[in-house]
Amino acid sequence: MKNAPAPETEAAAIRRTIQTYIGGGISGRGSEMKPAFVSDATIHGYIGPDLLGGHIQQLFDWNDQNGPAPDLKAEIIGIDVAGTSAIARVELYNWTGYRFTDMYTLLKADGEWKIVSKVFYLHPEGDATDE
Repeated sequence: MKNAPAPETEAAAIRRTIQTYIGGGISGRGSEMKPAFVSDATIHGYIGPDLLGGHIQQLFDWNDQNGPAPDLKAEIIGIDVAGTSAIARVELYNWTGYRFTDMYTLLKADGEWKIVSKVFYLHPEGDATDE
């Protein structure tokens, strides 16, 4: 069975949620990205050989410590919606020298799309840009 493309209104709302997250990365303020997530969201991924996993507050804290990323570029690769649930994949380039591939699960509650979980891949050093 072939997946239907996300309805434009839902995809646009999801893009706005993701843009809130990206905006917080650009500013270097975890408090600015926090509204994109449910309060008990989780994050998982590897930093080198070490698995990072747990509450999303770890991301907000890292972002505050890492500082602004004015050269951050983001490309939303895909969004797939099924009713009130969705998944999205985002490529993030030059987040202060880092490149990430993020996968999000999202939930629409009370009319708003929020990220429930973030799983990321940190690309090897020297692979920060999209060039």
